[in-house]
Amino acid sequence: MTRNFSDLLIPRPEGLYCPPAEAYIDPVRPVPRALVSHGHSDHARAGHGAVLATRQTLDIMAIRYGADFAGQTQAADGAVTLGPVTVRFHPAGHVLGSAQIALEWQGTRAVVSGDYSRVPNPACAPFEPVPCDLFVTEATFALPVFRHPAPAEEIARFLASLEAFPERAHLVGAYALGKAQRVIMLLRQAGYQAPIYIHGALQRLCDYHLSQGVPLGDLRSATLDRAEARALRRAVVIAPPSAFASPWVQRFVDPVISFASGWMQIRARARQRGVELPLVISDHVDWPDLTRTLAELDPQEFWITHGREDALMRWAELEGRRARPLHLVGYEEEVE
Repeated sequence: MTRNFSDLLIPRPEGLYCPPAEAYIDPVRPVPRALVSHGHSDHARAGHGAVLATRQTLDIMAIRYGADFAGQTQAADGAVTLGPVTVRFHPAGHVLGSAQIALEWQGTRAVVSGDYSRVPNPACAPFEPVPCDLFVTEATFALPVFRHPAPAEEIARFLASLEAFPERAHLVGAYALGKAQRVIMLLRQAGYQAPIYIHGALQRLCDYHLSQGVPLGDLRSATLDRAEARALRRAVVIAPPSAFASPWVQRFVDPVISFASGWMQIRARARQRGVELPLVISDHVDWPDLTRTLAELDPQEFWITHGREDALMRWAELEGRRARPLHLVGYEEEVE
């Protein structure tokens, strides 16, 4: 039986709306009730009347926006009932606390993925496939050209550069939530146990990861004066991308500039950012993992949001699958 899912989920200007639960999923503006998939700012915003999310996402939102970021908060521990809808949060493998949001109503299950990754991430719980009738997928890297290398291979290239240029500090641009901690963990797994210097903008989120049992190892402040920064040699320094446009970066002598992102597969982007050592490390599914996930879940229908829609719509047509682009406004590339 072909189902009409529009009674369960409706795209609105505020975001994806579930009428039976009277709740929005990752809304882009304040709403009375929000279900939040994870703590990145293109999904998690302050000012809602009530927020339901994983405990870790609620903690992260409090760190980023202050304790009063919402009128009320509720941790999604097990099944939560919102009117006639049963809501469950399942790990998405994207960042710490990230979740897919499953909605069950009148015998139908819809899963809104948020952002997700199928590659094991030592800094968060792995993706959990959830059988469903409707799957709402992100499409950040939904083009066949995006085929990300194994993260361990990228870290091996980074460590080789550290060996080749021991006199130069290696500065890595990484988003404050998720990517920075993942790069640190990948370095630790590769055997790099020396101190890692972190920009002050990363401190609170790294401290929170440590409190959640993520073993980041010896972290030290990169809030250094010019003499201290110039004296650093054979050092790894991690900072948010915004720091590379500030005077802070000028304190270092001839650093190797690196950046960790799935977008580093596009060499023109690396050149535009002045990146000498691009690291193709992504917390999103690439094209093979995206299409594999859709084939594995085999939903009756899937909807596409957060990214490129045309190639995935064409893939659905060739595969004989029902798909719909949502064209939601306000969801952009992560710029944290």
